[in-house]
Amino acid sequence: MPLNKNMKQRVYITRQIPEQAMSRLADSCEVRIWDEDSAVPSHILIQEAAQVEGIFCLLTDRIDSTLLAAANQLKVVSNMAVGYDNIDIPACTARRIPVGNTPGVLTETTADLAWALLMACARRLPEAEQFVKDGKWVTWGPMLMTGLDVYGATLGIIGMGRIGAALARRAGGFSMRVVYSDRQRNETAERETGARFVDLDTLLAESDFISLHTSLNETTHHLIDAQRLSRMKPTTILINTARGSIIEPDALYDALSQRKIWAAGLDVIEPEPLPGDHPLLKLPNCLVVPHIASASIATRTRMAIMAAENLLAGLRGEALPNCVNPQVYRTDLSSPDQGNQT
Repeated sequence: MPLNKNMKQRVYITRQIPEQAMSRLADSCEVRIWDEDSAVPSHILIQEAAQVEGIFCLLTDRIDSTLLAAANQLKVVSNMAVGYDNIDIPACTARRIPVGNTPGVLTETTADLAWALLMACARRLPEAEQFVKDGKWVTWGPMLMTGLDVYGATLGIIGMGRIGAALARRAGGFSMRVVYSDRQRNETAERETGARFVDLDTLLAESDFISLHTSLNETTHHLIDAQRLSRMKPTTILINTARGSIIEPDALYDALSQRKIWAAGLDVIEPEPLPGDHPLLKLPNCLVVPHIASASIATRTRMAIMAAENLLAGLRGEALPNCVNPQVYRTDLSSPDQGNQT
């Protein structure tokens, strides 16, 4: 039943978010929220979606055709993330539901974390810390915890978008040679960073460090598999702050455990979260952190505010400031009913 014009529109928020964004939504909407630390179960999300006009979601929340079929009053979906592979965009578009995301805001913060993982793996910081905590530090030794130089090494970047380019800029301070692979050249990044465009096989063979910054899709799912890992140097360090499923986890375990590559630093992984008894966590040369690339206070706050502004615009019937399916605003789209039949 449609809302009375004097009633606030209803939104569902799938996790606790920064207060600045929460207050903006609470001032204008009737807010319901999943207040547990775990992801909202899918059946509860579907139940809640059926009662609201807007959903404020995270990348852990699956917005698919089953949910949309139950959400007859839904006007807008706002994802507090840059990526949106958790959302069935064609299904939303068919129902004329705009989907928002938060591009740009987390570029530098994510690049910082990728660089931190790179440095930590190169200099074996997790191993060194555990060595001290285990009481094994007896004296200085010339071969104790020797790692790899970053300065002057070759950095390979797979995906030269905003974050990849930001990482390339950081590499400049270490006089690194930068090569990159992508679907198309980024000539702006080349001019700014001196990066050289190469094919993927060349990048795998030449790079001392490889950092993943590509989106997850059918062509990049398990892009880094056993075959591609075998093309890397035994001293290669692999960094992933993009999406976990870009790397095939069993192949990575084999490469790390048999020292086919030097180390891996992973902010994202398949599956996510990683079970505490997963074999990768037992390897001294695998550093795993819990998807925290954008986790600075300032960046997460800006992301939440951007997502809130997308949501509020959609509820007002306005174009979203950051919309991943702007075709919903075209007048020549099929009607929702027609779209759902295809």
